Amino acid sequence: MRTFTTALLSGLVLGLSSAQVSAENLDVLMSQVFQANEATYIGYESIEREDIPARASVDRKYLIVDFRFPNQQPAAEQLPASVHKVCMTLLKDRELIRSLSDSGYDMVAVAFDRQSQFDCL
Repeated sequence: MRTFTTALLSGLVLGLSSAQVSAENLDVLMSQVFQANEATYIGYESIEREDIPARASVDRKYLIVDFRFPNQQPAAEQLPASVHKVCMTLLKDRELIRSLSDSGYDMVAVAFDRQSQFDCL
């Protein structure tokens, strides 16, 4: 019984530490997407829609990576390029994507303001 408890606690500690490493990796990765004068990474938010059944085909748990432009939003035709840049940076980090998927995330979105967000995956 003691071996089972030790194994269980070890698994929990490893699971928690890997989730923390993923968050730290995400922060480091996202803070390097844009140059200082383009957009600033301000953090991420994890959203879990409890009102959607776990077996539903609709995205239930997702991550929003949040950026702000230093002065004002870019022209409408430049915004898709900024979203693409963030999404491609995420997609290239396969370990991070695998970790997010293993943590139950169905989707990642990008936000540049409080009114709108753009889906990556």
